[in-house]
Amino acid sequence: MPEIPIDLPTVWFVLIGVLIAGYVVLDGFDLGAGILHLFVARTDRERRTVLNSIGPVWDGNEVWLLPAGGALFAAFPIVYATVFSGFYLALIVLLLALIIRAVSLEFRSREASPAWRRAWDTAFAISSFLPALLLGVAIGNVVRGLPMEASGDYTGGLLGLLNPFSLTVGLLSVALLTAHGGAWLAIKTTGDVQARAKVAARWAWLAALVVWGVAGGIRFLEVGELEVGSLAIGLVFLVATVGFRLLLGRPGREATAFLASALSLIALIGLVGSVLYPNMVPALGEPSRSLTIAGAASSELTLSVMLVIALIGMPLVIAYTAVIYWHFRGKTAVDEEHGY
Repeated sequence: MPEIPIDLPTVWFVLIGVLIAGYVVLDGFDLGAGILHLFVARTDRERRTVLNSIGPVWDGNEVWLLPAGGALFAAFPIVYATVFSGFYLALIVLLLALIIRAVSLEFRSREASPAWRRAWDTAFAISSFLPALLLGVAIGNVVRGLPMEASGDYTGGLLGLLNPFSLTVGLLSVALLTAHGGAWLAIKTTGDVQARAKVAARWAWLAALVVWGVAGGIRFLEVGELEVGSLAIGLVFLVATVGFRLLLGRPGREATAFLASALSLIALIGLVGSVLYPNMVPALGEPSRSLTIAGAASSELTLSVMLVIALIGMPLVIAYTAVIYWHFRGKTAVDEEHGY
């Protein structure tokens, strides 16, 4: 029986996309809840409720970012070197924000002082906003293309990353993750917090649609043509986004609305992949210097060994994640003695 050829670089391109989508969907609602933290929760108990809603899962959600980075390093080392060198300062800020966010969650309720808790609440909100913005800006720059030498070295400066398209994608990321976080809080909370979360999610949804249109317009002006191959995925994104808004307004449909939000984020990552393919990183102004999937990939042996490990490890991670979410299902409670 003849062997079926496998395009390993493309397989790993898709798998890295899956890992990124997993991170965006899971840690995305953590970030969104953090962005909304100061707005939907007014009292100390309400803010502890918001923190407790993500308490059992936030650290596990962030883990999805590690295999995504590790897979990129092993499968496409040239791309890893180019992207991480180009985004070095932004990545340092991102890591600092994630560290401060984790510290805020752990330290916030160590003291009863209102000033102490307000300070950590503010730090938590800001350190949730920054990763959402920076990840969007990074994705926008990759889609737009990076200025590179023939060797693949990034030649632009920090200001070059702050272009209109990438900044708009950053704002789109903030809006979408804020809506996603609002949908999560609508599932996990009750009363005033739930009502405020739904209102905030609706406003974030509206902002996302507006920013989505602006980003599409800027992209069209820069490219000069309509990228027809991405229309189908873009349609899935729009249908899921509209479905999210309709479902969020119906009592008892909060979980379905959250799933619709997750689908819209997955579609957005798929849209990015379809725009990039067959490139990993397009070269701005010099298409011949683009880092392609085939040209930037590691050896076939490396990709084959990694694939075997991934096929064993990923189902275990998915199963563990499912068990954790099932165990901590239901509305969030606040333990007066051991509250966050």
